[in-house]
Amino acid sequence: MKKLKLLFILVMVLSSGLVASSFAWATSSTEFRTVGDDVFDDWDISRTRAVGADGFYQISEVGFRPVIAFESLGEEADTAYRLGEQLASQYPDRIQRAEKIFYYVRDRVRYTPDKDQFQYDEFAQNADELADTIAKNGFAHGDCEDSAVLLVVMYKAAGYRSAIAVAPGHTAAMVFLPEYKKGSSFKMNDEEGWVWAEATGSKNPLGWVGKEFINEELYAYEIQEERITRAEPTVAPATIITGGGGGSASFPIPFFSIIFLLWFISRLFRRRAR
Repeated sequence: MKKLKLLFILVMVLSSGLVASSFAWATSSTEFRTVGDDVFDDWDISRTRAVGADGFYQISEVGFRPVIAFESLGEEADTAYRLGEQLASQYPDRIQRAEKIFYYVRDRVRYTPDKDQFQYDEFAQNADELADTIAKNGFAHGDCEDSAVLLVVMYKAAGYRSAIAVAPGHTAAMVFLPEYKKGSSFKMNDEEGWVWAEATGSKNPLGWVGKEFINEELYAYEIQEERITRAEPTVAPATIITGGGGGSASFPIPFFSIIFLLWFISRLFRRRAR
């Protein structure tokens, strides 16, 4: 049952990118290459697909691995990581620093569906692409996974543990800050002190959680410096929960088949839009 619920959440995250909109602030990069309906980056990761060994979240039947975050860590660290280090040097107090990082992203990334910006149902940006755009324009456009990826990289650079969380139709960042008392605290694998960082709302404070996610068993992946490899995860992600307990979910069809079906439907939509 737990495995079914995880896959249901991952399906909802994937399918949330199928909503169409009207016009575009399209940008392009010579570093991207198009193969069929996919747009691949320099690391051969698809930016237009979350599922599969080369998808930006590497969603599989077992779980997920947000490989796009690793494009801005370790040897690949660049603008976003330096921003986190800079804020760490400016704000020695851990709580103030965590809030400043959160507000930096919340106030500068304007929520914009991928369809409006890139004319793709899904198009993930890595942390450095967002950070470079902010440095140039003072703001950037992005959706939930874009803000989440930028946050986890900046938090990691500033000396925090951070994670990507997935919920039905949504994804967000989390930061490990047990001393923070202004918002709901999550447990990740029974370790208390994880704070939800929901930067898609212009007035959200750090720690604000949508009521639909409270008391629900969700899933998260703690961010480390990992190699950028094209491989589906073989280990289930961590369980996260806030409040007194979690619900249950069931689904009558094999979940990987549903993920594949949604991916296939999204490809049909892309073809019709051309």
